[in-house]
Order: sequence, then structure tokens, then C-alpha cells
Amino acid sequence: MKIWIALLALALDQGSKIAVTGRMQQGESLPVVGDLIRLTYIHNPGAVFGLTFGGRTLHLILSLLALGLVVAMLRSAEERWAQVGLSMILGGAVGNMIDRVRIGEVIDFLDVGVGGFRWYIFNVADAFVTVGVLVLMMTYLFKNPESSVQGPESRVQSPDKG
Repeated sequence: MKIWIALLALALDQGSKIAVTGRMQQGESLPVVGDLIRLTYIHNPGAVFGLTFGGRTLHLILSLLALGLVVAMLRSAEERWAQVGLSMILGGAVGNMIDRVRIGEVIDFLDVGVGGFRWYIFNVADAFVTVGVLVLMMTYLFKNPESSVQGPESRVQSPDKG
């Protein structure tokens, strides 16, 4: 298990949130790279991409269920890159879970876009979850079928009779 990756994701997420909340007012926006990248401090009461359904309790329950699923998958993952992806997802999920438990909402601040065309404001935890999902997808999409563990009977090949 790559627990250090989850801990790194969690530390970077929580550290960045402490820095933003300590130096900015909610709703404040600061340019970092012109209009392309800004820090815009908001609280997100919803789920991913600001989707809202149910309420805080439902979001917390769904987050706990997802967290449990990731932990179960991580414990059984044998491939190194699957462990990396799942560890990234775990660290990000725990980072956002801490916000939900502590203040009932998730702290977001990374604001990317051009002019009026902006992506949803997100945080470091969201970035780790997204990259972790991509790593996990790539691991299984491009998995070498010959790299899987095979029993002794599958290693014996009969000569081609043509």
C-alpha cells in the first residue's frame, strides 16, 4: 500500500486550505497567472462540480461510503499503479471529508479559465482525486494481460499443429 501518497495529498490539501482561509476572505479572488489562474475562496456545500442533491447529511454519508470503497479497493490492489491511483483518491477524499465534518462544506479556491469561460472552482484534494482516477483508469485500460498472475497450467503451451 502506498499510504505515504495519501498522507502527502492530505497534507498538501489541508495546508493549502489553511493558507487560503488564513489570508483571504470568503468570495475574494486574486489573480495568480493573469485571468487564467486565480485563487477564489469559496465554500462548496455540494458534491463534485458543485452539484447539490439531498443535503449535508446525505453528502457526508455518500462520502463515507465512497471512502470505504476506496479503502477496500486499495487493500486488495496488487498492481503498483493501481495502488498509486487509489492512494491519491484516498488522500483527496479524506481532505474533503475533513472539511465536511469540520464546517459542513468543502473549501475550494483554485479557479481556472479565460474570461467568462471558467472551470468549477476546486481544491488540491479534488486535483488528487481527479489525477488518481486517471491513473487508475490508465492502469486498467492499458494493463498487459500477460502480466497477470497465472497458474502453472497456463504457462505450458502446446506446440502449434497446423
